[in-house]
Formats: sequence, C-alpha cells, structure tokens
Amino acid sequence: MKLFDFLFGKAMERRMAAYQNDLIRKHCSEVENMYRQVRGWRHDYHNHIQTMLALVDKPEQMRAYLLTLNEDLTTVDTVIKTGNVMLDAVLNSKLSLIKTKNIAVNAKAVVPEKLSISDVDLCVIIGNLLDNAMEACERQEETSERFIRVFIGVLKKQLYISVMNSTEGEVKKEGKQYVSTKTSGNHGFGLMRIDRITEKNGGYVNRQKEPGVFATEVLLPI
Repeated sequence: MKLFDFLFGKAMERRMAAYQNDLIRKHCSEVENMYRQVRGWRHDYHNHIQTMLALVDKPEQMRAYLLTLNEDLTTVDTVIKTGNVMLDAVLNSKLSLIKTKNIAVNAKAVVPEKLSISDVDLCVIIGNLLDNAMEACERQEETSERFIRVFIGVLKKQLYISVMNSTEGEVKKEGKQYVSTKTSGNHGFGLMRIDRITEKNGGYVNRQKEPGVFATEVLLPI
C-alpha cells in the first residue's frame, strides 16, 4: 500500500507540474501578445502625430483627419469593463490572445461590486473556461468556423457565467462528466479546478454538447 501511495503521489506531482507549466506557457503568451499590442499602439500614435504635424497649417484637413480618427476610436473598443479590476485584467488578456488565433469573439460581462466568491476564485474559473474554449477552437481546421461567446451577468440573484465555443469532433464523456481530449491530460486539471471552486462556493456547473458547439454555464450565489 505504501508503494502504491508513493507511486500515485509521484504521478500526481508530475501531472500537476505539467499543468503548472501549461499555465506558465499561457501566461507568457498573453504577456507577449500585450507587448505586441503596446508596440502597435506606439507605432500608430507616432504616425498620427506626424500626420497632424503635417496638417497643422491646414485646419480643414486637420479637422477631417481628427473626425476620422475619432470615429475609428469609438467604433473599435475592445476593452471590457466588468466593474471588477482583477476580472477585467484576466478577461481582456485572455480575449486579446484568443483573437490572435483567428477566433471570432463576442463578449459581454458585468459583475456586481460585492460578491461572495473571492476575486481569485472567480478569475480561476473564468481563466480556465476561456483556456478550454480557446484550445477547442484551435483544434478546428476551418478557422472561419471558430467562435467563442462569453456572457457574465446577474440571473435570478446569482452570478451567471456562460462560455460557448465552436468545436470539432466528439467530446468525450465518462458517466455524467465531460473529460479532456487533450493528449497531455493536463486539460483535466482545469475542469477539476472549475468544478471544485464552484462547489466550494455553493454554485452549480452545467455543460452541454450540441453538434459543433460546446457550452458551459456556471451559477454562483451573490
């Protein structure tokens, strides 16, 4: 029995180490993507300044340019503001990375100021849901069919979280539980984290599979 416990413990340690390495890799990708965006913004800012300097003696052209620039800024707003600073950081970094993977994203999120669940637990749930959805979309060969839809809000005095994504092929299920199809097996830790944190906070998880679509709903007491 002691040998079994030892070997089982070692196996769990290896799986947890691999899972943590996956998390580090994802965080690095998100940070690198944010750096690329910042460099792009700096480049655009420099170009706009140069253009306006060239138009400083041409007020009508300057006005037309500023109106065009203002229209671009108001129609392209990718920042999500939920009311929760930590959740905003996780959502925006994840969604920004997802968009670089040729995945169409539709997201709407608003959360109350006071929640019974901790900010850390909430961010772990959202982060894992989005990671799972992104990985499912990346396995699709046809990029035009990839999509992720996110909704976070209040439903019947509970915090309602819905993440829906396109998927390809079969989603494995053991009994009533969906399981990972990721070859490394580390994906399963993300599912377990979602379930355990939801249960700890007195919530409920529902997963549904339709042809070409997988959806997860989480309800948490406010």
